[in-house]
Amino acid sequence: MGSIPEASRSLNSTTTHPFRVLVAGGAYGGLSAALNLQDLCRGLPPRCGPSPDGAGQIERPQFAVDITIVDERDGYFHLIGSPLALASEAYTEKAWVKYNDIPALRSPNIRVLQGSVKAVDPRQMIATFAAHGSGETSDLPYDYFVAATGLRRVWPVVPQSLRRKQYLFEAGEHVRAATAAKHGVVIVGGGAVGIEMAAELKLLHPHLSVTLVHSRDKLLSSEPLPDEVKDRALQLVREADVAVLMSHRLDRTEQTQDEHGNKCLRLHFTNGHAMLADQVSMAVSRPVPSTAYLPSSVLDEEGYVKIQANLTFPPNTPNAAAHFAIGDLVRWSGIKRCGAAMHMGYHAANNMHQQMQMQLHLAAGRNAAAAPPNPKFLELAEIPPMIGLAVGRKAVSYWPEAGVDSGEEVMRVFFGEDLGFGICWNHLRLGIDGGKE
Repeated sequence: MGSIPEASRSLNSTTTHPFRVLVAGGAYGGLSAALNLQDLCRGLPPRCGPSPDGAGQIERPQFAVDITIVDERDGYFHLIGSPLALASEAYTEKAWVKYNDIPALRSPNIRVLQGSVKAVDPRQMIATFAAHGSGETSDLPYDYFVAATGLRRVWPVVPQSLRRKQYLFEAGEHVRAATAAKHGVVIVGGGAVGIEMAAELKLLHPHLSVTLVHSRDKLLSSEPLPDEVKDRALQLVREADVAVLMSHRLDRTEQTQDEHGNKCLRLHFTNGHAMLADQVSMAVSRPVPSTAYLPSSVLDEEGYVKIQANLTFPPNTPNAAAHFAIGDLVRWSGIKRCGAAMHMGYHAANNMHQQMQMQLHLAAGRNAAAAPPNPKFLELAEIPPMIGLAVGRKAVSYWPEAGVDSGEEVMRVFFGEDLGFGICWNHLRLGIDGGKE
């Protein structure tokens, strides 16, 4: 594909119509940006937040938008449910929904491409796309771009498969190996992922010996949370009948045999302690922002995108106002959470829509007497540390205004009956046919 016309590159000039929006990443943030924008362009209230114009049908000109979502996977994976997906084969089936099977994406102006964005040229407003399983690349011109590719996390924190069929095999093997562990399972890492992995496994398979190992003297040690939250988390883990080894740093593992000649693993810790297990799951890896395709000028030293409060790229970026970044890959305050990603997606959709209205007003050549639209841009406030953590049948929650709470009711409110799958699915309204709204 060739470059886009010069006139469509500037937010202060005319534009092609319909607007071409490219969203890199099809998880919580990317879907939120795409679907909220779809709502606004149809004159509907946005699904993930209040309309700047009030409730109900919105009295504003409707206009066309073509949205392309690029994702490495062939479906939406409920990342929050990963600990449960690796403990229950039944839930494994539920946690990954192919994009073709998501009713909200059944719209003639939304397409999903499986592959990855390899480069973005903000000046030319063209992205280089590589299709999954192909070495060939192609150009995707756009009028607006949204980076929502999140963080790259290793196995078994998240499945590494890119197709649902492979994922079912990968996760299924893991579940079967864990449930057959005669010497027990050890989860290394007392962060949120490790805690949930250990608790879900013990809840679903109470006969298993499950041990959570953490190198520090407090769980959630890398999170900026009050000690009360960390202590409550430890209390719930123990109530879930998970053995906990605090201040234990894993040194090495080796293949060995028990006294009956059965193969197993021997874990050695730096304090001299040793134990046997059949499966060791590492939940201590540091996630890395998936931003290598973006210009280095928009990234900080760790690879996070340096966004402005309106979620656009830094102001020195060419066409910065047409480039947004949302979700886990941005440099912003607060703990990385799916709720924040969806909230950012809603903000980005609103701000894109406001700019589109301004562009159409200018492109129509309105005379001086015609008042231009009064844009209402949303800005992201500082996000304080907050968390909702599932621990077996109970959960612990914290945010500054409410303090610490825990119990089965907290679990119901924050996670429902399926570790938040239904809550996120319904919030994004993924089950409503996109072609009928």
